[in-house]
Amino acid sequence: MNRIRLGMVGGGEGSFIGYVHRVAARLDGEYELVAGALSSRADVARRSAAELGIAPDRAYDSFETMAKVEAARADGIEAVAIVTPNHMHFGPAKAFLEAGIHVICDKPLTSSLEDAEALAGIRPRNGARFLLTHNYTGYPMVRVARAMVAEGRLGKLRVAQTEYVQDWLTEAVDNKQAEWRTDPARAGGGGCIGDIGTHAYNLVRYVSGLRLEALSADLAAFVPGRRLDDNVHMMLRFEGGARGMLWASQVAPGNENGIALRLYGDKGGIEWRQAEADTLWFTAFGQPAQRITRASAAADISNAGHRIPPGHPEGYFEAFATLYRDFAAVIRGEPREELPGLADGLEGMRFVTAAIASSTANARWISLNDI
Repeated sequence: MNRIRLGMVGGGEGSFIGYVHRVAARLDGEYELVAGALSSRADVARRSAAELGIAPDRAYDSFETMAKVEAARADGIEAVAIVTPNHMHFGPAKAFLEAGIHVICDKPLTSSLEDAEALAGIRPRNGARFLLTHNYTGYPMVRVARAMVAEGRLGKLRVAQTEYVQDWLTEAVDNKQAEWRTDPARAGGGGCIGDIGTHAYNLVRYVSGLRLEALSADLAAFVPGRRLDDNVHMMLRFEGGARGMLWASQVAPGNENGIALRLYGDKGGIEWRQAEADTLWFTAFGQPAQRITRASAAADISNAGHRIPPGHPEGYFEAFATLYRDFAAVIRGEPREELPGLADGLEGMRFVTAAIASSTANARWISLNDI
């Protein structure tokens, strides 16, 4: 089967997330990177393209030119990965969808709810599809947890707790990654809430299937002079009566990349954390806790995404690559209902907007229906 011809917007020299996307695209041999507008600076764009083996005539100075030229080529790209700061998601995504090119976009969907709504309203040419890389949904044990909830193993869900905690912004930081993530013009209205809080929210939604009804949020910027939040505490009310809590922080010393999920129903509970990504803990009420490991008999579901035998750890790159592999199947006409897309991105931006509104109003409860 021919590899899918892939382009990339952003992700030039020094880009962490661009490197991650390229590894994910290569891991299963589904894609070939053939074109790119890798930087807003023409010299960096050309130099980065050369380092990645992209032909000079397919190294573009702008995404607009890239979308137009590639759509007209007989061997043009079939999909594009957008790995830019948040404020530069909308323009490229719109251009490529309207050009009939499938889009793989880093989260959050956009930097504003208005842009997210506009993007969701586009009618893509030639049925072009959209993938939002909430990569934690690609972990095998996250998918096992989702299947267990759907099977009723936990019973009626009552409590959902999720967190994503880091410490890298505990002090003022002067580097490329911190610069745009703490800049309202490029990150959007939310800092920590948009950067990692959206991942925690997407994780609980993906696994539990619960729909958020209302939230009460307290967003804080602890570092003096910081213009966007670096810590988030939130209470959640879900349709059907379940309650939840979300904590996201980038100022919690001792935490490197701690995303975790706990769900409890009237029959049992589960716990998963990225630090032990191949393990899921399940406890039936009144019974000892059960440790379920990746690719074991207890974790045998059809879409888990296992690549290697149990006991060999899989991690971040593989989870990312699972989304790329599943999206390749979508491009080739096979359904993959569990993949995050435009609807998830729009919901994520409503979540961020509601959280900011709630915090501004002294943690007043905000209904998502009012956003």
